[in-house]
Amino acid sequence: MPYDWTPTAPGSASGELHLWPHQSLPPRGLAAVVLGIFTLALIPLFTMLGSVLLWGILPFMLLAVLGTWFALSRNQRDRRIIEVLTLTEQDARLVRRNPDGGLQEWDCNRYWTRPELHADDGPVPNYVTLKGCGREVEIGAFLSEDERKALYDDLIRVLRS
Repeated sequence: MPYDWTPTAPGSASGELHLWPHQSLPPRGLAAVVLGIFTLALIPLFTMLGSVLLWGILPFMLLAVLGTWFALSRNQRDRRIIEVLTLTEQDARLVRRNPDGGLQEWDCNRYWTRPELHADDGPVPNYVTLKGCGREVEIGAFLSEDERKALYDDLIRVLRS
């Protein structure tokens, strides 16, 4: 699961929840995929060695490889999101670091914090929000549907303890 509970003390109701998007392609995998695409794209070009046709097709092949590299690296940059929910005995604090480095923060008294599961009303199925202090904030929208259900159950369990 791309989230992790870290209790501050054993048996305590306080702790931290770290959430992050799933990264299925690590940086070394990105390099391997781009190198593989480049290698496979070179195979048809070997038959055109010494031909004028090579110079007509080569720029488009290089453009395709460069476009693939750009798209995959942009995807990795856009998934540099981390959400940290800090629970103390009195407070709940959610901090979200966006891919551009910006921070979004939400604070509430823990007693008034309520997790809610929107089965069909949210932008994604089983949308999880935290409600309290007059605001409703999303948490873990980048998780899969099953992971959001499990997150909701964990939030209910931890916030009610």
